[in-house]
Amino acid sequence: MKVHIVGASGAGSTTLGTALAPELNVPYFDTDTYFWESTDPPFRVRRPVTERNAQLLQDLAAAESWVLGGSLLRWELPSPLAFDLVVFLWVPPALRMQRLAARELARYGPVIFQDEERNTHYRELMEWAAGYDEGTGLGRSLRTHEQWLRSLTCPVLEIRGDTTVADRVRAVTQEIRRLSLR
Repeated sequence: MKVHIVGASGAGSTTLGTALAPELNVPYFDTDTYFWESTDPPFRVRRPVTERNAQLLQDLAAAESWVLGGSLLRWELPSPLAFDLVVFLWVPPALRMQRLAARELARYGPVIFQDEERNTHYRELMEWAAGYDEGTGLGRSLRTHEQWLRSLTCPVLEIRGDTTVADRVRAVTQEIRRLSLR
């Protein structure tokens, strides 16, 4: 089973992916690992497109089944990936932004408020993420995700609302069982 989990930053795709992969006994891959160079602080230097795509495709090809978390919009892959199921997560914007702010504070600590450069990066991230639902930010948006979902030929499971990780894992595993009974 090849499952791709997508949604806005802070919607929980990484959280769901890291919880779901052990349930399915498959590896979890996160697009951020491929998109960004390993730097300190992280998420500052984009990996070259050809290198990023080659590494992702190599890692996915090495596993028969997997869970992939994170958006692939505008990745310019040489050929589309074949998913067995795409899971789209959406949570109310205020809750998503609250989760994102808490994640950034837990990840980096108060330096995101104390250091001018780190604070600028934090504010830019939050501003970008806040534009997702209205489509005012650059890159992915709710509209572009929904357009992409409609273009897929594989099954799509949409999980919308404030649900627990356990509820999400249960919904995905139930959908996988349903699909395997076809």
